[in-house]
Amino acid sequence: MEAFFTFLANNAVLTGVWLVLFGLIIFTSIKIKLSPIKQLSTQELTFSVNKENAVVVDIRSENDFRKQHIIDSLNCTSEKINKGELASLEKYKDRPIIVVCAQGISASKAANQLAKAGFSQVNLLKGGMNAWVSAGLPTVKK
Repeated sequence: MEAFFTFLANNAVLTGVWLVLFGLIIFTSIKIKLSPIKQLSTQELTFSVNKENAVVVDIRSENDFRKQHIIDSLNCTSEKINKGELASLEKYKDRPIIVVCAQGISASKAANQLAKAGFSQVNLLKGGMNAWVSAGLPTVKK
């Protein structure tokens, strides 16, 4: 145990970096757990669409959407959501909304915008379209 403390004392910068990383991991984990916006797996998305009549909103570009998208999903680009152009989604305000992007990274910002706009049940697909395609789930081209 004495060697451990000696190592920490001799490597203060490394120790500090590890403590900061550990703190960030804990902070991020707590933030995700307490967030009203949940990350759904591909199975949970399928269940939500089939049982809860959820609406899938694809925020990728129109070109990417035309190439491949989840069956019955709506295309509302992240630019439109950021500008507040939500007329096409207003009728789905009280239904579960699942936001999908390419990799599951940019969907959180759009999901937060939708929640602020008054959509009651906003979620996002963990891993985005990449996770959906990797799972071998059906897509359509338009």
